[in-house]
Amino acid sequence: LRNLIRRSSVSNESERMENMSAASQLVHWREPKKSGAAFGLSLLVLVSLATLSVISVLSYLLLACLCVTITFRVYKSVIQAVQKSNEGHPFRSLLERDISVSSESVRQLADQFLIHLNWFSNQTRRLLLVEDLVDSLKLAAVTWVMTYVGAVFNGVTILILADIIFFTTPLIYQKKKVKTHLMSLSSTQSAPLQDKLPGAVKKSKVE
Repeated sequence: LRNLIRRSSVSNESERMENMSAASQLVHWREPKKSGAAFGLSLLVLVSLATLSVISVLSYLLLACLCVTITFRVYKSVIQAVQKSNEGHPFRSLLERDISVSSESVRQLADQFLIHLNWFSNQTRRLLLVEDLVDSLKLAAVTWVMTYVGAVFNGVTILILADIIFFTTPLIYQKKKVKTHLMSLSSTQSAPLQDKLPGAVKKSKVE
């Protein structure tokens, strides 16, 4: 029974992994190290923006990145000098990788941006010029509520809360979904076993 539950969960997990994109896998914690790093870094940047200016945050991030890369470069140079090896630059593979943006990708991004921009402009015109009275009243109610939200939270605080919800909600949902799936499998597999028990046979004969 346990092996069957494990096999079914593993097969379902592999199917989900194939159907998910890279961003979706990051949010659903398919690779915990990458997801944890992304969540921690994004939360650190947002908290830093809440306390410091944008220029200071960018400067500290670049300084931290340079400290890591320079320290690693010096460390590898010392190791190569001691071991007398000719491994070369430690970041050679990254330096030789092509990171240029192709014209096709730029066109695709521009087309997607134009589609969303046109949709946003049409919706804004429709709502502000009261094409549909109900939709415009809904927008007025939402903006009125957002005035109270803005009085309590600033934009960076809302982004911090959104980042926490964005990374934690799929993980909690996935854990609950796996538990319910395992419980349903165990119940379906235990039903035939209960029918084969002596007590169940005697009960059926008496009936």
